[in-house]
Amino acid sequence: MKKYVMGFCIVWIAASVQAGPDQAASGVLQRTLGSRAGDFVFQKMEGHDAYRYEAKNGKVIVAGTDGVAMTRGAYDYLRNHRLGMNSWCGNWFNLPAKLPDDAGTRGESPYRHRYLFNVVTYGYTMPYWTWERWEQEIDWMALHGVNLPMALVATEAIGDRVWKKLGLTQQDIDEFHTGPAHLPFNRMGCLAKHDGPLPASWHADQVALQHQILDRMRSLGIEPIVPAFAGFVPKGLKQLHPEITLHEMAWGGFPVDKRCHLLAPGTPLFNQIGKMFVEEWEKEFGKCTYYLSDSFNEMDLPKTGKPVTELLADYGDAIYRSIKAGNPDAVWVIQGWMFGYQRNIWNRDTVRALLSKVPDDKMLILDYANDYNTHFWHNGSNYELFDGFYGKNWIYGFVPNMGGKTAYTGILNFYATGPANALKSPKCGQLVGIGNAGEGTENNEVIYELVFDTAWSRDPINLDDWIARYCACRYGGYSEKMKEAWKLLRESCYGTFTDHPRVGWQSGSTGSGTQYNGPKFHQAVQAFLACRDELGKSPLYRADAVEMAALSLAGQSQAWFAAATINPDKNLPTALQMLTDLDRLLESHPLLRLQRWIDFARAHGPQYETNARRIVTVWGPPVNDYSARLWSGLVRDFYRERMRLSFEDKHFNRAAWEAKWVNATGVSQIEPFPDPVATAARLVKEASEKVPNTARFEGEIIGRWLPGQMKTEWITLEWPLTTNQLKKLKGVHFRFDSGNHRLETQNVAVIADGVEVAREAHDGYAGAPSSQNTYRLKLLANVRANNGAVLRVVCKSGGGTDSTGSVLLVTE
Repeated sequence: MKKYVMGFCIVWIAASVQAGPDQAASGVLQRTLGSRAGDFVFQKMEGHDAYRYEAKNGKVIVAGTDGVAMTRGAYDYLRNHRLGMNSWCGNWFNLPAKLPDDAGTRGESPYRHRYLFNVVTYGYTMPYWTWERWEQEIDWMALHGVNLPMALVATEAIGDRVWKKLGLTQQDIDEFHTGPAHLPFNRMGCLAKHDGPLPASWHADQVALQHQILDRMRSLGIEPIVPAFAGFVPKGLKQLHPEITLHEMAWGGFPVDKRCHLLAPGTPLFNQIGKMFVEEWEKEFGKCTYYLSDSFNEMDLPKTGKPVTELLADYGDAIYRSIKAGNPDAVWVIQGWMFGYQRNIWNRDTVRALLSKVPDDKMLILDYANDYNTHFWHNGSNYELFDGFYGKNWIYGFVPNMGGKTAYTGILNFYATGPANALKSPKCGQLVGIGNAGEGTENNEVIYELVFDTAWSRDPINLDDWIARYCACRYGGYSEKMKEAWKLLRESCYGTFTDHPRVGWQSGSTGSGTQYNGPKFHQAVQAFLACRDELGKSPLYRADAVEMAALSLAGQSQAWFAAATINPDKNLPTALQMLTDLDRLLESHPLLRLQRWIDFARAHGPQYETNARRIVTVWGPPVNDYSARLWSGLVRDFYRERMRLSFEDKHFNRAAWEAKWVNATGVSQIEPFPDPVATAARLVKEASEKVPNTARFEGEIIGRWLPGQMKTEWITLEWPLTTNQLKKLKGVHFRFDSGNHRLETQNVAVIADGVEVAREAHDGYAGAPSSQNTYRLKLLANVRANNGAVLRVVCKSGGGTDSTGSVLLVTE
């Protein structure tokens, strides 16, 4: 027995207990602080989700209710005393020889669960992570107080054991699985076969990795959410069981051979497979409590002839019973994205029906899109519309990132106040947690830091005070210039919420894109860079400085690409040079590099590089250019070259070039700037002083047609549309720019998430003469286009293929 005396309690701890969470917490600090971890002593205290620390004579004693609470307590001590920060960009702690005294500080979370990840984070962020990177992430979780993350590694390894026991062949299984980065969409029934199959070596690798992940999580008191059977099966199962009904599910416009099949709920086989999956999982990885199953994510419901409420009640009952059959104590976890995204399907009756046959305490709903509900869809909170989810336990959260996009966006004040407001709502029901479900992490770090601070407070966060502490910890100071920078950031990119922020050229377009590009943002970046002499010693300041500068240059370059459609000889070189410069800046960033992403993939085998390159670029099609990442290597090798060729090569075949890039290997080499922060300041200043002449601009450019695309017989061309363009779209106008042959158009349509949502048909001409070259379009209701939208045009060129022009957005 050992006795520790603290200012707030006396704790007796047996040696066998002391070897548990306190040692796990000490391990996190050793990896974070090195030898200075010895300045901290951890103790176990009774209760739930709480810690207390005090410091005297250079020693910090932290008591916590589990390893996560202990670690969070140590991290709060460090930040409350402005001593540094743990970050995806790295750790930076500026510790004095003797740590400052603290008379005693207590922290407690009002939430039983602090949740992290989205199903698709496993595709956009960590499909190829090694144990070294996972260890860093679990340390990040513990320091930030996360205790309920998704842990979906090796899902397919367990699934394969079930399929083989059922008698399916390897060919049946290979036709089912996708490549690793697309597996989240396979798990949710959106997609099959794409970039697959998976070799046995992949499954062995993932099982070994998941053991390491779960062992470390459990040592800290982190409870994982693990996979369960959602009803999706290889279609070969029908040959073994001709009596079953399979529903073909359509998602995103993918062709029939890449669609998944959902097993009907009224069959003993549904329960059998669900039971087998849970049993196989727990045989390999031990007993779990929280099991994730999503059957209808972003998809229309099967047409069965039954009333929709009866169908959903049957599915809810079948899913829960199949999980319970494998583990009677299990809790079914479901993502609530679809409840806000598809209000045309999910209303009070259908949501209630899906939940109706599941015990209240055996279900946990991840209602993680409150930022979208409030600031993009404007359709009200799910938990209020559905009366706190009718008695079920649920988690309030956010999805501040789609696809790993690196642009800054998100209303900081909403993240600071939303959780406290939800706690106080009369409709909060059984609110038991808070979470952040970004599709891509390692970006917008300020939002993730803020959200998990709200997880330890019942009251709204005072953002002025919080930003001051954030800057002091991350950069080592909060000067007047830094204060100005963050004031402007909060009034620009962090005062607005943008769905899918990206610059136009990240879609191969000369249009404006959706990344915040107003003057306040560029002024904020200049103010931030003006702090370099004072704060340049912090590696986190240097990382943020080059990232902000790259974002500023990316935005400024858009006008030059638009101007190049009128005068390419004069304006294109400047546009391309700005991309070259921002790429070279990012070569100094610890995270934002294509080479790092490819290295992760190749660590599992060189054959995975193609899949890794695909997910961050063409993706599908039709979900192309979804990830929109500002990464060194990706900008110079993919985005810059695609834009250059679209202007310089009249016979440029974009689809063929993209396919060749995806199947290539390696990244071109470039030397980083000797002093990237000073260079960033110079480049941003020059960009703000040099603005192209836009006198001839007639409107926002959606895309361009080129001689290499044209034929003298009717063809179909497509150009991507952003969600912002969809909101404004009243039609499109075809402007002839140069060449000897006019464009002839027959009809125009808008395709969103694989479905036609608008069409206008008439004969039009752009060139000599120009006539009827404007098409008016009216979108159907409830258009979301989360997975992409395109303008589809049936056209040809008259008399030859020498025709170049621009497609302009009509907004009135």
